[in-house]
Amino acid sequence: MIDLESVRLFVLTVELGSLTKAAEAAGTVQPIVSQKLKLLEKRLGRRLVDRTPRHLRLTEDGQVFLPKARELLAKHEEALTFGNEAPLHFILAASDHAIGSRLSPAIRAMRLALPVNAVIEVSLGFSRNVREAFASGQADAAIIRRNGGGLDGEVLRTDRLGWRTAPNWRLHSNRAIPLVSLGSACGVRDVAIAELRRAGVEWRDAFTAGSCAALHDGILAEAGVAPMGDISARGLPDRGAELGLPPLPPSEIVLISRARSPAHAAAIRALAAAVSGAAG
Repeated sequence: MIDLESVRLFVLTVELGSLTKAAEAAGTVQPIVSQKLKLLEKRLGRRLVDRTPRHLRLTEDGQVFLPKARELLAKHEEALTFGNEAPLHFILAASDHAIGSRLSPAIRAMRLALPVNAVIEVSLGFSRNVREAFASGQADAAIIRRNGGGLDGEVLRTDRLGWRTAPNWRLHSNRAIPLVSLGSACGVRDVAIAELRRAGVEWRDAFTAGSCAALHDGILAEAGVAPMGDISARGLPDRGAELGLPPLPPSEIVLISRARSPAHAAAIRALAAAVSGAAG
């Protein structure tokens, strides 16, 4: 018989790309995850994952087993659900600039941690609004970008801000920097403008977006230069030095949370592990 906890840890390891992150999400330690994976591979008679201290890669057998593992976990959860239970709700509020490309892995990790009939709600906004939503009880967890320090919350990572442009974009000489941002309420824009002013660099608003996805479209359409962190840049390099722009200070990506039940606590652990993973 296959140990379902081993299957769950296998899926978590794949989703988060790390034995250590899978252990954090599951509330255990890395050696336990490694042992469980070895036992699962022994039971199946197949090697599922090639792992080194720095890399983790699914084998061909692992790629075949992964959808089966997900289906097995879903069927197990369905078997424990009788249809008359009120679904658990988990509400995440996040700064678009703070969660960036980690939103999808975070949702997958939370789904693994929560009952199959759970409802996950996600709202994106500016860090100051996200913090207010959490303080007023409208969210179970909040992911914000914090500049200039602070003591509240759990620091998940430090994110480097940089100047992002389309690959072939060029700055015309003797013209103000065309700034691409989320608008006047955005804290990242505030940081960027402060550094431009300190360096005596002229700038102008050129494109304002309603989300980081639209921000990317503006960048790729060569609307100008956008201050963005590595977590949300989708691989676009920092061209600040090349363009003669001042360096931007890093900021902290912070989790604020409250666990209303053991299931909420498990989802919060999974969320933290996913967001603190490598950007990309």
